[in-house]
Amino acid sequence: MKVVRMHDFGEPDVLVLEDEAVPHPHTDEVLVRVAAASINPVDYKMRSGAYLKDDPEKVQLGRDIAGTVEQCGSDVTRFRPGDRVFAMLPRDRAGYAEYVSVKAAYCARVPECLSDDEAAAVPLAAITAWQGLFDHGGLTKGQHVLVHGGGGGVGHFAIQLAHAVGARVSATVSSEDVEFARELGADQVIDYKSERFEDRVERVDLVLDLVAGRTQDRSFEVLREGGTLVSSLTEPSQDKAREHHVRATNFMAQPNARELEQVSALISAGKVRPMLDSTLPLAEAANAQRILETEHVQGKIVLQMN
Repeated sequence: MKVVRMHDFGEPDVLVLEDEAVPHPHTDEVLVRVAAASINPVDYKMRSGAYLKDDPEKVQLGRDIAGTVEQCGSDVTRFRPGDRVFAMLPRDRAGYAEYVSVKAAYCARVPECLSDDEAAAVPLAAITAWQGLFDHGGLTKGQHVLVHGGGGGVGHFAIQLAHAVGARVSATVSSEDVEFARELGADQVIDYKSERFEDRVERVDLVLDLVAGRTQDRSFEVLREGGTLVSSLTEPSQDKAREHHVRATNFMAQPNARELEQVSALISAGKVRPMLDSTLPLAEAANAQRILETEHVQGKIVLQMN
């Protein structure tokens, strides 16, 4: 099979397409013939050496895939060969590959309404949005959430998920994404290039920070007392949290098939939809990472295996 590997940290051109043996699934795993995999910011951060510096050959690129079950381990009863599945992969598995073996417990069935390309755009981004909003943010119907980075991979799911549960949604986006965010269901859209969100947003119950930096620090100003700031990137200041009488935390998303199934149900009901920026063949993984890292992207970039 073909798989994208790297032997050095650095720019996108360190990524190379290589031949490897097709993996064999363990007893609790399924072997998936991958149809598509999406590109996420964590991929280029790992490629650059930001997360792991000792051995680039240990880096497994690609955290979410969609495809067809080719073979089931002896203990697997939920799936059978031919089932269309998608999954957020653990860090020890590579999604930029034509085949991957993954625990059946991490997989969910692909909604019939989605193509393979669309399905590949869902797992990591949607699970990150779900866990940030609900597991860590405790968002419920009628509350007000501010999503920073609403036009990106995670952000465009966060807007839709929050809207689907009946929350009021404000979002900060670039000027290119204002209409896009409104179409996703945002009640209030702030162009961060020309407006200060502190001047526009009323006190909110939750801030989902997908940007970090000064945006995160300024977000304490718009939280109501007792509110929550959740970041998928950096640990927020606990001093500022105490000063404003709010809770502040960060998290790293974990594979969760149950939550992926809940997202799938919302997709089937027409309440959530993955948005694709572009699709590229596996051989252009380096170019796909370059685009995500350096250009404006609306939604997700997806790699097609065939």
